[in-house]
Amino acid sequence: MRLDKFLVHAGVGSRKEVQRLIRGKQVQINTVVVSSSKATVVPETDQVQVAGTMVSYQQFYYYMLNKPTGVLSATTDPQQRTVIDLLAPAEQRADLFPVGRLDKDTTGLLILTNDGQLAHRLLSPRQQVDKVYRALVTGVVTTADQQRFATGLTTKAGNTFAPAKLQILAVDNSQQQSQIEVTLHEGKFHEVKRLFQAVGKEVLTLQRRQMGHLQLDPTLAAGTYRALSAAEVTELQASVS
Repeated sequence: MRLDKFLVHAGVGSRKEVQRLIRGKQVQINTVVVSSSKATVVPETDQVQVAGTMVSYQQFYYYMLNKPTGVLSATTDPQQRTVIDLLAPAEQRADLFPVGRLDKDTTGLLILTNDGQLAHRLLSPRQQVDKVYRALVTGVVTTADQQRFATGLTTKAGNTFAPAKLQILAVDNSQQQSQIEVTLHEGKFHEVKRLFQAVGKEVLTLQRRQMGHLQLDPTLAAGTYRALSAAEVTELQASVS
């Protein structure tokens, strides 16, 4: 692997920043100072130091974030906070991105990674990966609504949605509200909200609870995150195998 690519993947800095460090003779490979970004590194065996500090290499990173409201599912934004801004500065790698998008007012499970291939497969409709949401909606959700979700919906505007599983958790007749859980496979733009609009109801709160085999850690407070365990990464990979 090229030295500059190695350092970027290791989180040392952007490509321009690591090239500047290399030109400044701040980088050593096996105790030998290197001044060319084209130098090669064998990540498994070579020892690389930057300004006297040993660099540990990890190709892919996986984090589980409990996304709070008011934060964008994006990598950067000039005016608003993004999910990457919630990470500790040392973990705000330039190549991290959220797997899919949650609306600004939607909370819950969001995976942050730099593994583009896994992210693509998790989001591909062909993979039929379960995405489970909990929601509070206006109105009384009925068995008729469940049947419409189960057979797939076409809205008045002509938008079609694949079949989805709708479970009624609780109904408050006095408040005319329902708590539900819905399982999707598509993940289209505003899909949950548009599905309920099609049956004459409005989503008041929405939280993603699960993607594939990975469930939201109940101990994670809103706005906090943690690295996935090796077993959880394996579970995610199994979701698209």
